[in-house]
Amino acid sequence: MQPMIHGLFLALGLILPLGAQNVFVFNQGANQKQLIKTIPVIIAAGLCDTLLIVLAVLGVSVLLLSLPMLQIVIYCVGFIFLSYMAWSLWHEKPQTLERYQSMSARKQIGFAMSVSLLNPHAIMDTIGVIGTNAAIYEGVDKMFFTITTIAVSWIWFIFLAIAGKVVGNIDKRGKYILILNKFSAIIIVIVALIILKQLLAILF
Repeated sequence: MQPMIHGLFLALGLILPLGAQNVFVFNQGANQKQLIKTIPVIIAAGLCDTLLIVLAVLGVSVLLLSLPMLQIVIYCVGFIFLSYMAWSLWHEKPQTLERYQSMSARKQIGFAMSVSLLNPHAIMDTIGVIGTNAAIYEGVDKMFFTITTIAVSWIWFIFLAIAGKVVGNIDKRGKYILILNKFSAIIIVIVALIILKQLLAILF
């Protein structure tokens, strides 16, 4: 039970704060006309987090990020993708939910992967926190710790999509979705600027 409780509270502490990934999943819940159409973003975000957690537990990601050039590439690509995503969300202007063209499954998956795998903060949190804490366990205990952190991630994304859909159902005219899109874009811009600052610190 100890590894599971440890993994539960650790994962909650990492995933609850408002970040680009959480904002995007919630945004898609609100923007999609049917909850079932949020499945692509839930699966993409869940699989990306699962990959990062497994790599962190295995210690592979620590080796990858020990390469300075790889860090620079991750920061550059992350900044570009997040900037594009913020621009796209800012310029979406739904008039009513009936006339609003929801984001396609392919675009959902692409954006979800960008805010998950190309977000240096998410990678550093996973490696520095989950990877370090997992190192204190071995065998079955490590397996339970890992499964618990992964389960929390998936359950949280499902909850965010449902919560977003509730907001979307209340907002029949698309007024609040427009505000949500602007707010989501601002949050993602802030994350992108922090990434840019850290990139410049590495380069100079």
